[in-house]
Amino acid sequence: MTSVSFSSSFSKILVMALSNSSWRLPQPSFFLTGIPGLEESQHWIALPLGVLYFLALVGNIIILFIIWTDPSLHQPMYLFLAMLAAIDLVLASSTAPKAIAVLLAHDHEIGYTVCLIQMFFIHAFSSMESGVLVAMALDRYVAICHPLHHSTILHPGVIGRIGIAVLVRGLVLLLPFPILLQGLIFCQATVIGHAYCEHMAVVKLACSETIVNRTYGLAVALLVAGLDVLAIAISYALILQAVLRVPGGEARLKAFSTCGSHVCVILVFYVPGIFSFLTHRFGHHVPHHIHVLLATLYLLVPPALNPLVYAVKTRQIRQQVLRVFYIK
Repeated sequence: MTSVSFSSSFSKILVMALSNSSWRLPQPSFFLTGIPGLEESQHWIALPLGVLYFLALVGNIIILFIIWTDPSLHQPMYLFLAMLAAIDLVLASSTAPKAIAVLLAHDHEIGYTVCLIQMFFIHAFSSMESGVLVAMALDRYVAICHPLHHSTILHPGVIGRIGIAVLVRGLVLLLPFPILLQGLIFCQATVIGHAYCEHMAVVKLACSETIVNRTYGLAVALLVAGLDVLAIAISYALILQAVLRVPGGEARLKAFSTCGSHVCVILVFYVPGIFSFLTHRFGHHVPHHIHVLLATLYLLVPPALNPLVYAVKTRQIRQQVLRVFYIK
């Protein structure tokens, strides 16, 4: 919730900066094609995207409401889950409305400044989600390897500082994306073969040198995803080492079960994300409409599935959800 309020004020600053006349390009807007090659069936594709967006909105709002109103859930695991839900709300809302409008209502035009803001929010909040997943892995490591000191190590002050660090990292690393685009010349190419303003899709339209943009984009992707995946892998290696020392199969199973929800969320987020990243840069033989479809689903599937995963696999969340809907 803190990230949502901070991002709204930050977006106003970004709009003012991008509206500066010295930053504007001759083109007043871009044209989003949607999913090239599937123009005849795009309106059908918009329906499942709308369902995913609806699930993301409802599910994450319920998660935030439950954690906010139940003091017993004001623990590290659930506070990080609240951060994840807030980020997912922004991420889905940055992508779905315009993508659905393009596919369903043929509203293809998007203003240049709006395009850069959408691009910034999509990539910045994807980075934040990755950072929160690292924080959740740290929480599972402390809970399993140092259970007696869990509340003292991850007290509310530490959790707040971790949340601020994740937020600032996303904003600082991704702010150069729209800034560097100001130096590009787009000539007459304003048609983006995508359903939203994706960074590399916009960079490829430029007819001037884009080596700086490409290099920085690749460096950020490798830095964020590479370091985060490495940190999560180290956390789970230490968790596995600690669990295997525990005598008794039931105790081990209970320890592993506390990590089940987090592992599912990690797979849902990173697997399609890495596939989308690799196909965009190196998968020249992958049909373009497949890439665009997967890249769009990558931004909507995790926000829609994350609340369901935690509602199904986490007893405290499941009980509170059932209580909200008066189901005994």
